[in-house]
Amino acid sequence: MTATAPPAEQAAPTMTHRQVLEAMSGLMAGMFVAILASTVVANALPRIVSDLNGSPSSYTWVVTSELLAMTVTVPLWGKLSDLYDKKLLIQLSLSMFVVGSLVAGFSHGVGLLILSRVVQGIGAGGLTALAQVVMAAIIPPRELGRYSGIFGAVFAVGTVAGPLIGGVLVDTSWLGWRWCFFIGVPFALLAIFLLQRTLRLPVQRREIKVDYAGALLIVAGVSALLLWISFAGNEFDWGSWQTAALVSLAVLLLAAAVLVESKVDEPVVPLSLFRNRTVTLSVVASALVGVAMFGGTVFLSQYFQISLGNTPTVAGLMSLPMILGLMVSSTVVGQIISKTGQWKRYLVIGGVLMTVGLALLATIGADTPFWQLAVFMAVMGAGVGMLMQNLVLAAQNDVAAADLGAATSVVSFFRSLGGAIGTSALGAVLANRVAGETEKGLGTSAGGGGSSHAIPDMSTLPDAVREVVENAYGVATAETFLVGAPVAFLALVAVLFIKEKPLKTQSGLERLADEAQPQPQAGPVH
Repeated sequence: MTATAPPAEQAAPTMTHRQVLEAMSGLMAGMFVAILASTVVANALPRIVSDLNGSPSSYTWVVTSELLAMTVTVPLWGKLSDLYDKKLLIQLSLSMFVVGSLVAGFSHGVGLLILSRVVQGIGAGGLTALAQVVMAAIIPPRELGRYSGIFGAVFAVGTVAGPLIGGVLVDTSWLGWRWCFFIGVPFALLAIFLLQRTLRLPVQRREIKVDYAGALLIVAGVSALLLWISFAGNEFDWGSWQTAALVSLAVLLLAAAVLVESKVDEPVVPLSLFRNRTVTLSVVASALVGVAMFGGTVFLSQYFQISLGNTPTVAGLMSLPMILGLMVSSTVVGQIISKTGQWKRYLVIGGVLMTVGLALLATIGADTPFWQLAVFMAVMGAGVGMLMQNLVLAAQNDVAAADLGAATSVVSFFRSLGGAIGTSALGAVLANRVAGETEKGLGTSAGGGGSSHAIPDMSTLPDAVREVVENAYGVATAETFLVGAPVAFLALVAVLFIKEKPLKTQSGLERLADEAQPQPQAGPVH
């Protein structure tokens, strides 16, 4: 049974600038919650796992469980947004986040904490997909740039504030690590309230047949792939039987998913999307951006603390140039795109800047002055700011309104998947290079613990050993950027092949109403 079109009289009128800003207040509060959830626990995890008597593997699972749940559910939320009430779905995802956060905060065992992180991740996946889908529904692509810069600002504030807030909460005796989970609850409840008051979307009554088999196969296949990426090089070797088993399982499940998706009326990920050149190239570029950006930058805080000898709080502040570069470029370029309607040139410039920024960061070491680091990070951040939102914009502008949710979530999904792959693969590069440099500096593999994935406590090391370890982490971090630079260049190549098309001047809801109008038919045949 296929979906029926919504009645034309239910189409929403064009929203004013003020109405859009009011609706976005709830969306931004929700996005801030999602970003805060993934960054606020960064500095608190050692204390959390220690207090709950967890093992090193449970430390990994606390991080991986949310990443898995968020990544695999993004395309599902996106598809549901094409079929059900978008406002209700985003409020549901926020509610799931609240439940997960409360359970995490009251957890007294690692098992319950990991389960709560899965619930948080499902909610965060909904927020990641639906915030951009709702924006596309109420804002025409031509006007989207002026608002998407706000996303960059929220992303920047959440990314910088998260680790700093987490560090303060853990170090404050009368609060503690549990408040790392509780702190997001008021923001989520505020977002639910604001969305209820400000977001006006027509209810689309559609007869649907949900593709449960395809959804299950996609979730299972991507989960197997992410489990392999997350644990290879840590829990088992890249060339082990576990690798062969998980990769084979992922390939079989995803192949079955493609077969199912090609035969059902309402696929979770419409394969027809990949016949659209713009969508396909945007997906490829987003995945490569994810590999280069997340894979490289995730290790910067470690470099600031171990190689440069800074505290976690100072390390959080040192990333400000990159975040400011991202925020300024996404905001300014968004305004320019809305005024001129030209967008491809900024994707190209963004690809160039990200590649150059990563190449410059490949030259850093333990003695690199901060002003140089700041310039390199700002260049890379500016490139990422031009790429991330505008790749989504390019895809949204070139698909039918009925596929807006699926197209948006697919681009976001592959960016997250690329980030997971990059983090794991470049983490293995970093660990191996640290081991090699430490062994070379000390003349033995035993002294530096080079074969261990544990982060050394620098305060306990003798001066001579500390100097070797600082240099090892400087060299190894530079190498992760050296690997990331050609990946970013490939993203630039993909962007170059995207064909620029005029930005539409109708919102997603207006386009959907137009597409639902019956097409003129030929006269009767006698």
